[in-house]
Amino acid sequence: MNILYVEHYAGSPEMGMEFRPYYLSREWVKMGHKVSIIAGDYSHLRKKNPDVTEDMQHTVIDGIDYYWLKTGSYEGNGVTRAMTMVRFCRKLKKWKKWIHENIDPDVVISSSTYPIDSIPSRKIAKGRKKKAVHIHEVHDMWPSTLIEIGGMSKLNPFVMVMQYGENYAYKHADAVVSLPKYSKEYMMKHGLKEDKFYHVANGIVMSEWENPDALPTEHKELLEKLKADGKFIVGYFGGHALSNCLMPFIQTAEQMQDENVHFVLVGDGVEKESLVKYAEEKKISNVSFLPPVNKRAIPNLTEAFDCTYIGAMDSPLYRFGACMNKMFDGMMAGIPVIFAINAPPTPVSDANCGIVIPPEDKEELKKAVRAMMNMSEEERREMGQRGRTEILEKYSYEKLAKQFEELFEKK
Repeated sequence: MNILYVEHYAGSPEMGMEFRPYYLSREWVKMGHKVSIIAGDYSHLRKKNPDVTEDMQHTVIDGIDYYWLKTGSYEGNGVTRAMTMVRFCRKLKKWKKWIHENIDPDVVISSSTYPIDSIPSRKIAKGRKKKAVHIHEVHDMWPSTLIEIGGMSKLNPFVMVMQYGENYAYKHADAVVSLPKYSKEYMMKHGLKEDKFYHVANGIVMSEWENPDALPTEHKELLEKLKADGKFIVGYFGGHALSNCLMPFIQTAEQMQDENVHFVLVGDGVEKESLVKYAEEKKISNVSFLPPVNKRAIPNLTEAFDCTYIGAMDSPLYRFGACMNKMFDGMMAGIPVIFAINAPPTPVSDANCGIVIPPEDKEELKKAVRAMMNMSEEERREMGQRGRTEILEKYSYEKLAKQFEELFEKK
């Protein structure tokens, strides 16, 4: 079967995020499908963008055909980025005939951060005698994100265009795959038929856990020293942004300096400088900051943690569910998770592999850390193992790709 995966920001292990299109596509290639990804030449999510000199340029990555559309670069979330979205959709329309003749898709997936790409994707799927299945995949809840987090008006022209795209996708797609688990009711209010809704979560890549990369020397030496000193290590890995709720994490460490616990933050981001400055000004002795590590080194990093922290600022968007990658990585590590989030049941609560607390609540975080410290090693190991078992049973990309594949025959 020929699968066309349309994702403006699709990446690869070398380029960086977004990883999901690559991981699913690689599994489908293993199953014997031919997979093509169409993406834009620039994404703010990638650490490295491809060097694209043609209007459409072809490369092959691990058996996946990547076709890069030249859309141009941008900074921030202003007009320039919006224009790249428009350009991407227009070029999908421009190359439609070529796509029919050369890719000849049986399935077209519009994998959407922003929903207007569903319109040209649908036309590619249905715009000839041989009809393809059109599946719309939802990563982020646009335009709700723009309204509820960005503070934009529903009458803003950009928001209205996105709302039109969202309604179009839910009304016309043969199936809708949602990463957020609890979004069905919302989608039905915007035109989706109930029997077209499917939830396929993010997950983990088994090979990254079976053959992990070594930790950098700086990380290894610090963690070994903390272990030698008998410290209980509460670890965080990932982006350092306001949305990750890290200031309460550091302030909790500040309140626990007289206890045998150390807080380690691994990663980078726009808030890291201010977090480091706060820790230095307050002379917080039990907090350490480390640079980000390669994704393949996460297994060796988490092996040194006694528990891991995941934080999410209080947001109405989490009513649709939590699906961040670090949640699945934290569970796969086999250590308990402290999850600060205001959301419906999560895989962490489903597996009973950690403690879920309200976001931005230092007292509850302190109680959770102490509860973890007061457990025996065996109790923590059993709690963490429940999370790992949940991941192995439900959330490997091999299983997620098979779950997704079942939709390819939908008409």
